[in-house]
Amino acid sequence: MIKCHTTNTYPCSYLPEQSARSEVVLSEHPVDTQVYGKLIQAGFRRSGNYVYRPCCAHCQACISARVNVNAFVPNRAQRRTWKQHQTLIARQHGLHYKQEHYALYQRYLAERHSGGGMDYDSREQYCNFLLQSNVNSRLVEFHEMEQLRMVSIIDVLPDGLSSVYTFFDPAVANASYGTYNILWQIHQCRELGLTYLYLGYWIKENRKMCYKANFQPLEILRDGCWQRYNNAGPV
Repeated sequence: MIKCHTTNTYPCSYLPEQSARSEVVLSEHPVDTQVYGKLIQAGFRRSGNYVYRPCCAHCQACISARVNVNAFVPNRAQRRTWKQHQTLIARQHGLHYKQEHYALYQRYLAERHSGGGMDYDSREQYCNFLLQSNVNSRLVEFHEMEQLRMVSIIDVLPDGLSSVYTFFDPAVANASYGTYNILWQIHQCRELGLTYLYLGYWIKENRKMCYKANFQPLEILRDGCWQRYNNAGPV
């Protein structure tokens, strides 16, 4: 049986002026692909080798979300985005450090998440966050005419892919790299015969997470059960 401990409170990184706590899997339990596949179904996520889920007594804003890829139908804007970025070439690798990736990561955070607490992540912090894993993880590079445009980290689990983190070139005008990346991951799930794309936590009140509700049918984890959700609420 996997044992966890509950952290002390700390400032919430998603909702200003809120405090948060997490339930963390003890390091004595090696979380491999099979184990993590079960944990993610129960609402856990990983950050490097750190596996956790929110455990806030007075707030349930962080909701685990996933897309059932077999039922997903892109809307008009998503179809347009998919067509727009067909010039991107994806190359999959094992996790590894590359200065070009880290430089893109820094530019992305400075432009898109300034003041979010990660702006000045050191190389060590970057590596611990994205390049440490005990599960089947892949680093995906997206190039356009040999120019690096985007990097995505994904976990390959028994029933789906988990979207760990994505960063991209913020200077390209009129690009929709984030949306394209999720569409690409949905396509990969289908290619691999996997049912779900796990999108991590969704917070309705956080505008930077609103995009997740655009991928329908979205499923959310409520009271230990996965249920369908649309913009009007649970179905």
